[in-house]
Amino acid sequence: MSREDEIVQLLTEIRDGQREALGRQREQFELARGEADRARRVAEESVGLQRRAVDRVRSVSRIVLPLIAALLVLLVWLLVKYRIL
Repeated sequence: MSREDEIVQLLTEIRDGQREALGRQREQFELARGEADRARRVAEESVGLQRRAVDRVRSVSRIVLPLIAALLVLLVWLLVKYRIL
């Protein structure tokens, strides 16, 4: 085998190795892109769920807080009426 043949063979091996490495990089990039898309969707869903939870707490507090206030007023009235306070 001549020196030129060895160089051609080495260059061919280098080229093939680089092609293989590029193929793996593409695969990894696609996997990373898919994971990023999935993470974005999960984050958006999480934000949506949190917003719904906050809305529900607001709805419940509009009913519960006045009810608690009324029960406290009633309790104080009963304590005063029966001279416990």
